[in-house]
Amino acid sequence: MIEIHPDAVVSRLADIEDSVRGSRIVLAARAVIDSFVKIKPAGGSGDLWIGERSVINSGCVLYTGNGIRIGADVAIAANCTFAPVNHAYMARDIRINQQGFLPSKGGIVIEDDVWIGANCVLLDGAVLRRGCVIAAGSVVRGEVPAYTIQGGNPLRQLGERGVQA
Repeated sequence: MIEIHPDAVVSRLADIEDSVRGSRIVLAARAVIDSFVKIKPAGGSGDLWIGERSVINSGCVLYTGNGIRIGADVAIAANCTFAPVNHAYMARDIRINQQGFLPSKGGIVIEDDVWIGANCVLLDGAVLRRGCVIAAGSVVRGEVPAYTIQGGNPLRQLGERGVQA
């Protein structure tokens, strides 16, 4: 269920696994997947959609989990991890690797015109609104307002696009 637009570019060194659960992986026109990107349908049956002219740089790992939707004109720097799934872990009488997954928090949604810096981690329930910027090394778990510049762990607002500091 991998659909790659003829105008999309996927490095021969990228690793895109096909789903055994029926998840779709869809790359739109002029989307770019750089070398050493790993896309793995795991942790659920959500789909991965990558919009037009969006770029996923080297070393990123995307688990499909509960779904990832990336809009158009999104820039994702190197070594980011997208994990739209949460492992269950509370039961002491069940081995950790046998506990399965928690209910979905909605997957990951990234609207158009977003920049995500290097080494960021996006978790289930992350919603990045249009035009926001995420600083390198940040962890995102909730909603990020449009056109804000956010960074850190915990994430906090550092500024706004188009507003001088």
